[in-house]
Amino acid sequence: MSWILAPLPWLPMSPLEILATGFGLWSVWCYVKESVWSWPTGLVNVLLYILLFWNAKLYADTGLQVVYVGLQAYGWWQWLRGGADHGQLIISRTAPRLWLILVLVAAAAYLPMGLLLDLWTDTDVPWWDSLPAVTSLVAQWLLAKKKLETWLVWIVTDLIYIPLYLHKHLYLTAGLYAVFLVLCILGWRSWNRTYLARAAA
Repeated sequence: MSWILAPLPWLPMSPLEILATGFGLWSVWCYVKESVWSWPTGLVNVLLYILLFWNAKLYADTGLQVVYVGLQAYGWWQWLRGGADHGQLIISRTAPRLWLILVLVAAAAYLPMGLLLDLWTDTDVPWWDSLPAVTSLVAQWLLAKKKLETWLVWIVTDLIYIPLYLHKHLYLTAGLYAVFLVLCILGWRSWNRTYLARAAA
């Protein structure tokens, strides 16, 4: 197992990180295109990152990936059967009341997560690790519900994650999240066009 975690002789990254990065790019590109294939490819990506993040002592991210396993299954079902009359889900906006609930839940989760990591683990970035873990859960739930604003939350999350992964010497993963940032901007534009076209129709 150690060979898949060890950096390659000619690259400062492991085979596991390369594989996880590939599946991550594939899944996010499918999200941008509203393809249901985003969920099974995302599930493989999540499983690979559980191992990668645990090895890097990013425990909040490890726990986040475990939660993602359930969210991937939930999102897959939602996109296929969560719409009207159990049909496909369509893009919608996030209501102000839902925003308030999500912000309160995120704030309530951040403090205990940061404290838990600070007091009970050997990570050197407990609070930094906790913040994008919380915002990622919000973004992933919005994505499962096909809410347009998921892309805005992902953009903020990526801007936090990129320097965190550089700090942890996960260079390929940092690069992946830089690409994710671009894809999120494209996702926002694409979904917004689709939403406006359906609203006009």
